[in-house]
Amino acid sequence: MSTSHILAEYITKTVRAALQEDIGDGDLTAALIPAEACSTAQVISREPATICGIPWFNDVFSQLDNRIQIIWQVSDGDQASENQVLCELQGPARALLTGERTALNFLQTLSGTATLSSRYAQAIQGTNTKVLDTRKTIPGLRLAQKYAVTCGGCYNHRIGLYDGVLIKENHIQAAGSIAAAVSVILKRVKPDSPIQLIEVEVESLTQLQQALDAGVKRILLDNMSITDLERAVTMAKGHAELEASGGIHLENIRSVALTGVDYISVGLLTKNVHAIDLSMRFVT
Repeated sequence: MSTSHILAEYITKTVRAALQEDIGDGDLTAALIPAEACSTAQVISREPATICGIPWFNDVFSQLDNRIQIIWQVSDGDQASENQVLCELQGPARALLTGERTALNFLQTLSGTATLSSRYAQAIQGTNTKVLDTRKTIPGLRLAQKYAVTCGGCYNHRIGLYDGVLIKENHIQAAGSIAAAVSVILKRVKPDSPIQLIEVEVESLTQLQQALDAGVKRILLDNMSITDLERAVTMAKGHAELEASGGIHLENIRSVALTGVDYISVGLLTKNVHAIDLSMRFVT
């Protein structure tokens, strides 16, 4: 996902909500600063990171006071080192102080997602496998986090329940069988539908064969051992794409990728967020 796919209205909406949450009826402390005072500030990364969230950071100050100028030394997706200056801000001191926390919250959170995604992408470098995110995102920030995942070098699974089909255990049980569930979906999703992802989750090689027999072209292998993943790749070769999921982390993801699966989905990319340590310091 690139910034061109994230509507400006979405960024504006998320920033407006965050500012309202923080400012409410007004910034009581910033009111102590003379209205005419202007300052220069710098944002510094206190640890190595993959930077992400610049559009949100910029929009915070744009909504507060369009006189603020921001000069960036990095772009989204760039690697920053410890104590590196990321940008310089110039403008009314009140607005700089009022927007500081909200802007940094967006930048440090999304940079945290991008940084972790970068580590996962690097862990499987040299294989043909792609690392995918999931729907395990911070409520209200799904598009932002999925954008951050791509800044880190990983890929997006479906955005939500509306743009792809993933038939899971409970769906199969309710439908009666994998074949029955797939049949219902194929009747609803026509070949010319914009929804192209139709995926079935299986928990055993027996279920995998059932999904292959039903003509499924994308199959999620849930919590399978390395041995079973290798067998699954052999069974599905030329018939379906395979996605491994469940219990996958940095220490074992390369072993999973080396089985030959096409995709690995990792909820940790967006669920376990370690915000990057950033600070904003006034220099004048």
